[in-house]
Amino acid sequence: MQQNKIEILSTAPLDNALVNSAAQNDVIIDVLPFIKIEKIINAEIKKKITNLLQQKITAVFTSVNAVDSVKSYVSATPAWKIYCTGNTTKKLIVQVFGKESIAGFANNGNQLSKVILKDNTLKKIFFFCGNKHLDTIPVDLKNNGVAVEEITVYKTIETSAIIKKQYHGILFYSPSAVQSFFKNNTISNITELFAIGSTTAKAIKQFSGNHVNVAGIPGKEDLVNLAINYFSKRQIL
Repeated sequence: MQQNKIEILSTAPLDNALVNSAAQNDVIIDVLPFIKIEKIINAEIKKKITNLLQQKITAVFTSVNAVDSVKSYVSATPAWKIYCTGNTTKKLIVQVFGKESIAGFANNGNQLSKVILKDNTLKKIFFFCGNKHLDTIPVDLKNNGVAVEEITVYKTIETSAIIKKQYHGILFYSPSAVQSFFKNNTISNITELFAIGSTTAKAIKQFSGNHVNVAGIPGKEDLVNLAINYFSKRQIL
């Protein structure tokens, strides 16, 4: 690569290992979260989850934040069948519930609904989610005779900030962060945008006509690597 550094903004926290990996490829990542996650902790939620941990249920997670909110209640591995989206979410589920708990996986909600509905014996699922989420999975399942109980275990709060420089690229991980970012910021028409999945990409396109690169596999590591590879190729050219 050339000596010119590529500067990227990450709109969510990243592990230092990912930031360091990017730096080794002359890609400098500034981290500035545009949303804040707050776990919902109260007696009702504690009682609900504690009771479910004693049962054989089918659970759905589409966010690593939901898994992180539930894991504090897990003292022994429950007999849960779990469906999930996203590499980062799947990795944490394996850590908390074990690899054998994974009943199905997909890259987005639409695909996951189809995976779940392959089980013709399924009557009900428990959807652990945040206060802001798409209705794709609940609607799809209910329309196909599967009951859905939503358990809201965290809140997403916008933390809008004003950026003071133009970046070569910006990484987005959720529609909420997209909305928070564009509330007070504009970007150059040559800034490359990177989305963790198709839903986030769709949200970006509501605010910008810039090109959006979508990670083939939804996960923070995959999105960072997508950006590194993109700018590496552009530098070589």
